[in-house]
Amino acid sequence: MEREELFKKVAEIISEKLNVPIEDIEEDSHLIEDLGADSLDAFDLVMVFEDEFGIKLEDDEIEKLMTVKDIVNLLQEKVKDRE
Repeated sequence: MEREELFKKVAEIISEKLNVPIEDIEEDSHLIEDLGADSLDAFDLVMVFEDEFGIKLEDDEIEKLMTVKDIVNLLQEKVKDRE
């Protein structure tokens, strides 16, 4: 999956789950500070990403996810490993 395609899918999911306009979501957007996520939102997002991309995210990986870019980078790596 191409990075741009992956970013668009991640942005769609975040927009839907956090009720944030998709045009407000950029790679440098911070999940908590910019997009208003809380710990429950983050947990929900992780579950959706795991289901959507058929991957498993480890706790130590999840703890490092602060920005949309962090999510895209990790998912890109995980999806690539799966292929």
